[in-house]
Amino acid sequence: MIIEKAAPLFNKNGYAGTSLSDIMKVTGLAKGGLYGNFKSKDEIAAMTFDYSFQKVKTAVLQAITPCKTCSDKLYAILDFYSNYITNPPISGGCPLLNTSVEADDSFPFLKTKARAAQNEMLASLVQIFQTGKKNGEFKKDIQPQREGEMMYALIEGGIVMAKINDAPTILHRILDRIHEHIKTDLVG
Repeated sequence: MIIEKAAPLFNKNGYAGTSLSDIMKVTGLAKGGLYGNFKSKDEIAAMTFDYSFQKVKTAVLQAITPCKTCSDKLYAILDFYSNYITNPPISGGCPLLNTSVEADDSFPFLKTKARAAQNEMLASLVQIFQTGKKNGEFKKDIQPQREGEMMYALIEGGIVMAKINDAPTILHRILDRIHEHIKTDLVG
């Protein structure tokens, strides 16, 4: 309950912007109730990141599970992110993006978690490209690592641009371009 209620706080306000008082307020617990379950604010932040990332990962997996082909999985990922700005799985937007930006130089324990989550997301994308290449669905000269990195970076960059400008259409244009790239340049 503590993690579930604190996750949106950390995702919206960041680690530095979330106080123990904020957590106590949303959970209805006193400081002793928090420290009876967690050693520190760091532990709460780490667990809320894990919880938030799991929610995103589960939502993406639900989107791609029914897909039969690798290109359909990629299209399903694009469809999933098309509603991300207005309807994210966790309030406050992308926990991986939010945590990565804040933790980069300030909170090494969160940076380590964000790096592992990013590597997991990227590895999943690369695996889709590798499988599609192996199965002959994608052109044999594609570079799965490069394609995964590009798709990941464009989606995350599109989220940043859309959020900072309060303009989901920015992300939609980027997702449309990725869709076109898959259809035109990758599918064999």
